[in-house]
Amino acid sequence: MQTAGASFSQAFEATITRIVERASDTRSFFLHLVGGQGSQKFTFKPGQFLSFSLPAGDQTITRAYTIASLPEDSEHLEICLNRLPEGPGSTYLFSRKEADVLRFTGPWGTFVLDQPVETDYVFIADRVGVVPFRSMLQRLLSSREKSTVRLLYAVGQESDLLYRDEWQAWERQDPRFSFRPILEPHNTSGPDEYGVEKSLLPYIEQHYVQNHTRRDRHFYICGIGRPILLLRDLLRGAGYERKAVKYEKW
Repeated sequence: MQTAGASFSQAFEATITRIVERASDTRSFFLHLVGGQGSQKFTFKPGQFLSFSLPAGDQTITRAYTIASLPEDSEHLEICLNRLPEGPGSTYLFSRKEADVLRFTGPWGTFVLDQPVETDYVFIADRVGVVPFRSMLQRLLSSREKSTVRLLYAVGQESDLLYRDEWQAWERQDPRFSFRPILEPHNTSGPDEYGVEKSLLPYIEQHYVQNHTRRDRHFYICGIGRPILLLRDLLRGAGYERKAVKYEKW
């Protein structure tokens, strides 16, 4: 994640009020600002993240985690992350309990939702990369614009779908929104082979490059590693405006 445009940011302390297991290796941590900070209105843009100072042995490390909650719910911030086997930040957080205190600065980041316009929006998420889209999608669907909004979400298996009930409820409630999970092929070729290249990439090429002549859509892409850059290059190379294809690579 890039740190940018946060000269207004400051340090905060927050208490963990609730921990929710979203998937076998993914949890949400709900945070409440402590002390006098609780009376302040914590403002952020959909898609921004917080930068946490976490102990790791005899060192203090800094790790960025995206805000999953809505800007309107500033008193109860939510971050959602997966545990990495060799990741000291996620390992530390997964050992925390309710009432523990965390320290962070923020908000940070430029991968944010622009002012909504009337067009077709396509959000493309790889695994935990769906987290910043939660607040973006809610903001879009609460706007008065007659935009269509589609979420394409690639995971290894159905049990990995974060916020699945929420996406499905939105789809039932709002005809502008559609949700399509895309399961990644099982990877047997080693860690350098990304399943998303065999699932999302062909889907995007078929539906938004080969089968459509329109080039006025807006795309938001978020996920891990090389496939995000491949998706970006595919869409920009197909004639979509550079500024209309936004991405965040973790």
